[in-house]
Amino acid sequence: MTWVGNFYRSAIGKKAVMAVTGVILFGWIFLHMVGNLKLYLGPEHLNEYAHWLQTLGSPAVPNKGMLWISRIVLLVCVVFHIHSAVALTIVNRKARPVGYRDRDYLAATYAARTMRWGGVIILLFVIYHLLHLTTGQAHRDFIENDPYHNVVSGFQVWWVAAFYIIANLALGFHLFHGLWSMFNSLGLTHARFNPWRRNFATAFAIIITAANISFPLAVLTGIVR
Repeated sequence: MTWVGNFYRSAIGKKAVMAVTGVILFGWIFLHMVGNLKLYLGPEHLNEYAHWLQTLGSPAVPNKGMLWISRIVLLVCVVFHIHSAVALTIVNRKARPVGYRDRDYLAATYAARTMRWGGVIILLFVIYHLLHLTTGQAHRDFIENDPYHNVVSGFQVWWVAAFYIIANLALGFHLFHGLWSMFNSLGLTHARFNPWRRNFATAFAIIITAANISFPLAVLTGIVR
């Protein structure tokens, strides 16, 4: 397996790992968003969906078995995604020791310029999100096996809802630039398809961001109660 290590140590290898792990993470984010849309169908539908996730694969695997497998896969993807990003950043800075003072910012999108800070915000958000709606340590009124109650009561706290909105705006920028860069990393680039790539990245980021932001807004405005 020496060639695997040598490949990963190269810049191309790290970009490929970022792209592949990004695809997995993007897919999970989309499915997570689709599942959360059941919030608008009422407590029975959202709680039933949460119960289905816990019993997925039963009785072949224990309850929550598939859920923990997916969590481990996602954790591995996150670790390699972050490590690749940090390593590539160090390589780029060594290659450009003067820094980015002379960089042409007009040629770069806002999403690209804030990619690293956005990643930090998203990481902090994921940690808080798990403590808030998964384990309950950061929730004021957490009830086990009642995700609908936990979501509604959690977002009724305005600063919690505001944090979710800000974090998901950062996620939207990250998704847009990440999807655009992913095609480059995988070598899927062609002048004829660049508009399609941009439209796909834009649409995906807008859909995910709009849906995720709608949840806390729906609770704050009383649409979901």
